[in-house]
Amino acid sequence: MRMLDRVSRSPWIWSWLAAFVVWFATIMVTGGASTLDLSQAALTFAAFSIIVGIGQMFVITLGPGNVDLSVPSTMTLAGTVALKLMDVDNAMIVPGLVVAVLIGIGVGMLNYALIKALRIPPIIATLSVSFIVQSAAIWTNRGLRIKPPSFLADFTTANSFGLPNVAIIALIISIFAWFLLEKTVYGRWISAIGQSTPAAKMAGIPVDGTRFVTYVFCAVLASLAGYLLACFSGGAALNMGSEYLLMSIAVVVLGGTAVAGGDSNVPGIWGASLFMFLVVSMLNTYGLGAGIRLIMTGLIIISVIMLAGGRQPGAR
Repeated sequence: MRMLDRVSRSPWIWSWLAAFVVWFATIMVTGGASTLDLSQAALTFAAFSIIVGIGQMFVITLGPGNVDLSVPSTMTLAGTVALKLMDVDNAMIVPGLVVAVLIGIGVGMLNYALIKALRIPPIIATLSVSFIVQSAAIWTNRGLRIKPPSFLADFTTANSFGLPNVAIIALIISIFAWFLLEKTVYGRWISAIGQSTPAAKMAGIPVDGTRFVTYVFCAVLASLAGYLLACFSGGAALNMGSEYLLMSIAVVVLGGTAVAGGDSNVPGIWGASLFMFLVVSMLNTYGLGAGIRLIMTGLIIISVIMLAGGRQPGAR
């Protein structure tokens, strides 16, 4: 009983439970005929939300007011520039990836430069940067849908060991993120900053340096997600990152990360990302109209948050 009570208080359990309930409700309609296809699709499409969600989680863990609204535009610019550089040439895959990562580093540096130099709230700074980055993506793309190299197109849409390749990449990133948070000094630093910035400064923690690295890390993950998404979808489009603005924040909140900062949760990002995809699939399966789907999605998300709201602070 004690073990059951401890699990029920874990912040990640509710997003996973909600995802399972929605998954089960969906396959009941089809009599289990689409179980494998639905599971594969959920893992595939959730992978992109997981990657950007992890980056957003690191930023939100820094404390109240910390959020990165430049994620969608970073994804778009990275995907567009990388695909344009690769020009459907398999030999240019690595240079394309390097450029995408460099774009993420540049955006992250610009984000924190505005936050630190102008002393404006992160939400305003990152929103301003998003306009600049999106304009750069428009100028680079010029309305063309640039196709990825054949190897990348095949890789991002294929499976290995029964799992989608993009989901495997998301898993590797998740393990790395968990290691950073739980096993390194950096992870303890961002948690301490999120709990109390003044106390962190008094303890000798390099607050500015830690926040700088965190914003860069978030932007790099966004650029990587854009690189993969552009290859998976068969080309870079100017609206490819738009749905990940609120999605990257929603999966963090639903996954059990404390919005007030200081408490992050990697497993919860997976449960929340799967849930967000599955709930839309379920409502589509039941044949509900677009308006009803939006209302139901909002109500279901609120219900999950309310169920998880009684957890004890710091529970993992």
